Amino acid sequence: MTAHDTHPLHGVTLEQILNRLVEHYEWSGLAERIDIRCFKSDPSIKSSLTFLRKTPWAREKVEALYVKLARTKRW
Repeated sequence: MTAHDTHPLHGVTLEQILNRLVEHYEWSGLAERIDIRCFKSDPSIKSSLTFLRKTPWAREKVEALYVKLARTKRW
């Protein structure tokens, strides 16, 4: 096994990350943890993906939260 085979983001799409976070925290909990308007005002997967793909700092925060959750959930 290589190092990135064991990395929680390896082989996971941004959409899968977002879906798992919303499933776990719901939109309100996600908005509390990451202060992004697309999570607070009329949130949707599509609009959030569009924003996250264009905004590296926001994507990094989402990915970091996912990694933290993945380590505790052992996905």
